[in-house]
Amino acid sequence: MPSFQCQVCGTPFDVPRAALERYPGWRPKYCRDHSPNKKKAADKTAAAPKRAGASRRTRGGAGRARRPREENLTPAEARAKYSGGPDSGVFTDGGASPNPGPGGWGVVWVEDGRIVSEKHGHDPDTTNNRMELRALIEAFTLLPEDAGVTVFTDSQLCVNTITKWAPAWERRGWKKQSGPIMNLGLVQELLALYRAHPACELRWIAGHAGHRWNEYADSLATAGMRSGR
Repeated sequence: MPSFQCQVCGTPFDVPRAALERYPGWRPKYCRDHSPNKKKAADKTAAAPKRAGASRRTRGGAGRARRPREENLTPAEARAKYSGGPDSGVFTDGGASPNPGPGGWGVVWVEDGRIVSEKHGHDPDTTNNRMELRALIEAFTLLPEDAGVTVFTDSQLCVNTITKWAPAWERRGWKKQSGPIMNLGLVQELLALYRAHPACELRWIAGHAGHRWNEYADSLATAGMRSGR
């Protein structure tokens, strides 16, 4: 089944060959979660009048509003505002605004709530996925090869790419069953660094869920965007 990559979230998705043959020349750009048709349906639902007695529920829980994706906090503000999540590990984040566009990445290494090291950077023309990969590359570069540290990212795409898909692509001569491998150079660099740190674990953490050091890494990434360094 042909595979494509969502231009919004970067997640790979498959489309039945019969559907492609039905619309010659069509190249899908969005996964199911980011389909324009789904958004239109959601807009219609939101605009429909509520039934009497309907409960005020959101995806985050009863009566709780969803927090915006990006707050643009400084590192000091993020550290003061949030307290949840793990207090040891290397936390990474990256993004571009707009996507593609100017971007930044951030890394913070923490042990028992104490910052061991941190860094961030900027790219004038990049994408969300490239910055997430760059943040992880910088994280593993920061660690000695005998380190036994958990490296956190809020990009499930990056975790799956390095722990599941990239080794299979490598065995096939760095080829996918269909389509090119996006950001191949960064994927290869990160895979090599991941393998060079066998005692380190690469783990997904929910983004913008109140985890102090994930929020801190995000603030470093946005600081990179703002500073242009």
